Amino acid sequence: MEVVERAPGTRGFSVQPRRWVEERLFGWLSRSRRLSKDYERKVQTSETLIQVAMIRLLITRLAWNALKHAPNL
Repeated sequence: MEVVERAPGTRGFSVQPRRWVEERLFGWLSRSRRLSKDYERKVQTSETLIQVAMIRLLITRLAWNALKHAPNL
């Protein structure tokens, strides 16, 4: 991850390149109750929970696309 800084002399709101990708990802992950706070004692458990949350997101997206493009019977 890299830090995206504002251009010098910029005032007010300005769109930052590629920043929305990380913010969207963190928003998706924060929906998971177990990831909202760091309750885990082991780092390996936290990593596994992040992987499970990402797998859940991908499966949901794949299922949604499959339903959207399914032929009407």
